[in-house]
Amino acid sequence: MIIVVSSKSKSDELKGLFNYIESHNVQIKQTIGETHTILGLVGDTVKIDMDAISTFPVVESVKRVQEPYKLVNRKFHEIDTVIDIGGFKIGGGNFSVIAGPCSVESHDQILEIARGVKQAGAGILRGGAFKPRSSPYAFQGLEGTGLMLLSEAKAATGMPLVSEVMSTDDIALFDDVDVIQVGARNMQNFRLLKELGKLDKPILLKRGLANTIEEWLMSAEYIMAGGNEKVILCERGIRTFETATRNTLDVSAIPIIKKLSHLPIIVDPSHSAGMSHLVEPLSLAAIAAGADGLIIEVHNNPQKALCDGAQSLNIPQFNALNAKIDKLVAFMKSL
Repeated sequence: MIIVVSSKSKSDELKGLFNYIESHNVQIKQTIGETHTILGLVGDTVKIDMDAISTFPVVESVKRVQEPYKLVNRKFHEIDTVIDIGGFKIGGGNFSVIAGPCSVESHDQILEIARGVKQAGAGILRGGAFKPRSSPYAFQGLEGTGLMLLSEAKAATGMPLVSEVMSTDDIALFDDVDVIQVGARNMQNFRLLKELGKLDKPILLKRGLANTIEEWLMSAEYIMAGGNEKVILCERGIRTFETATRNTLDVSAIPIIKKLSHLPIIVDPSHSAGMSHLVEPLSLAAIAAGADGLIIEVHNNPQKALCDGAQSLNIPQFNALNAKIDKLVAFMKSL
């Protein structure tokens, strides 16, 4: 439910309205503008009488929000949310590139990649320490050691870090990680989302393999309902009947998210297709569709990668792609 009141309303005039609303055990989120204040009611508002709300003199209008998500809803928050990651901003017209290996494999590997992608123009370093794999026999990541190696790469290059958490038990290990990633398989791990909602740290929420946009936004709602408003959505391809690619990049999700939510959305072209030669066209398509950033897998030797080498660019390939990214981003801003 959304209530619009005049920004010139006196505090004592608002008190009665607030008391009435809070008596129904719902939270009030305020967005204060120059002429009006928007009160977004979060919780079970079914029993709140809209006509009764309208009788308060300070109320100019009241309407129900049909969507089940409220905190992520653009109706509550018209201005784009901007997430600042170590000086690199995502959202609100800002564009950032995140790059790095699918998994951290060694000290030399992550340092070489970090230096290479930074020189090529990436602002943020990604690297997996905990890896969810379909096979129990596949490389599962270096876990805590991998996070330590990421911290060393951060210290050496100054690049902020993105890495995936898989369990609530491991959250404490991510103190030096600047953005915690929730992978596609954990998008509806609601216990994990609730715990991440308690943090004051950006969360990169990937869309599930076969989840609708509404389900994706509801997962973001879980995080924001816990108090953490620093959420970045990531479209990484969904499972369809098509077998020519690993997944199908849902480019249409970008403008749809822009319409429905104020949260920034980035795209993962690497997981979307599963093939390195498709990373460039999908990256450029995502930018043209309005994405706020990209997260691209880059390896110093993809042929010997322990995880997802087929979809990883080498450093020269990423350097060439990033030059095109810069040009297209500048062109789109000029339109």
